[in-house]
Amino acid sequence: MGLIKAATSAIGSTLKDQWKEAIRCEDMTNDILMVKKTTPTGVITNKSTIIVGPGQCAIIYDNGKVIDATAEEGIYEFDSSSSPSFFAGQFGKTFKEMWQRFTYNGATSKQQAVFFFNIKEIIENKFGTSTPISFQDWSHPIPNQMTNTITPLRVQIKCFGKYTFKIIDPALFMSELAGTADVYKKDEVVEQLRTEVMAAFQNVVNELGTEKYKVPVLEMPSQTDEIKQMMDEDVFDEGMRKRGMQIVVFAVESVTLDDESKAKIDNYELSSNAYMQQGKLVDAYADAVKGAANNSNGAMNGFMGIGMMNMASNGIVGGAATGPWQNTEKSTKKTCPKCKALNDPTDKFCSECGTKLE
Repeated sequence: MGLIKAATSAIGSTLKDQWKEAIRCEDMTNDILMVKKTTPTGVITNKSTIIVGPGQCAIIYDNGKVIDATAEEGIYEFDSSSSPSFFAGQFGKTFKEMWQRFTYNGATSKQQAVFFFNIKEIIENKFGTSTPISFQDWSHPIPNQMTNTITPLRVQIKCFGKYTFKIIDPALFMSELAGTADVYKKDEVVEQLRTEVMAAFQNVVNELGTEKYKVPVLEMPSQTDEIKQMMDEDVFDEGMRKRGMQIVVFAVESVTLDDESKAKIDNYELSSNAYMQQGKLVDAYADAVKGAANNSNGAMNGFMGIGMMNMASNGIVGGAATGPWQNTEKSTKKTCPKCKALNDPTDKFCSECGTKLE
C-alpha cells in the first residue's frame, strides 16, 4: 500500500475542487501540531484522495503501523496494491529509516487514518526566568593585585524573550508525545518545552559568562546568533530533539538586574570614575613638571601652574605646590616695618630709611 502523486499542481489550484471527498487538513494553525483524519468507516479505501497542504507532513497509518508518508505538498491517490513511495520532501531519509519499522504500541486494531503534522516553524513562544540567575559580567572586571589577574563581577539577572521550534522527526513526535490522538495542540506540551528551554538557556548564560565569550551583561539581547550557535554545537535542546522537535530561533528580548546587582554596578562605576580622575591628574602633574623643567624661560610660570593644579585637585597629587621649586626669596628677606623695603637677613638697620630691624 502506498501513495501515488495524482497531480503536480499546487493545492490552491482548481484541481482541488475535483476531490470533494478527499482526506485533507485545512485547519492546521500555529497552535496545532498534529491532526488525525479518517473516513466515517475508519477505512481508507483504494483510490482515495489525500491532499497535503504547504507546511504539512502526512502519514498513512494502518493498524498500528505507518505504511507510507510524505512531506511534499500535493494531491495523492492511495493505492492499496502499490509499495510505499516515501516521497523525498524534507523527511525522505527519516521516512526510509523509521517509518517502515514504526509501530505504535496499544494502537486500536482495524484502524486506518491519515495523520497530518504541522512542520512549519511554530512561533510566538515566550520564556522568562522566574527567579534571578547568576552571570559573570566581564564588562566590569575586578583586578586582583596579589595574583595579577582579573575576575568578572558576579551579578543576578532576569531574562525574557521568545523562541520558535519545529517538528523535525514526526515519527519520534508521534511515538513520544502525540500518539494517535485526534488533535494534539501546542498547549499540551508548551509548559514542558518552556522548562526545557530555560534549562538550555541556563547553560547558554554560563557559556556567555566564560573567558571565551566575555559578553557584557546588558548586551546579551544582541547575541542571538551566538546563542543559537552554542545551542546547536552543544545540543542544549537535546530533550526536545528526543521528542522529535528542535529550537529554530532563540531571542533574548530584555535583560534586567536585581537591585543588589544594580548597586554593585553603580558602586563600580563610581569607584572607576574616581580612579580614572586621579590617574588623569597624576599624569597631568607629571607632564607639567617635565614641561617646566625643560622650559628655561618660563620655568617659574610653569611651577606656579603646578601649585594651582595641586590646590584645585584638593591634594590628590600629593602636595605638589610645596616642592623645592617654590620661590623662597621673599620669605628669607627682612621687611622694614616702616617703609616695607626688603633688607638682607644680616642687616640690623633698614638700608632705605635707617629704621632698626627686628
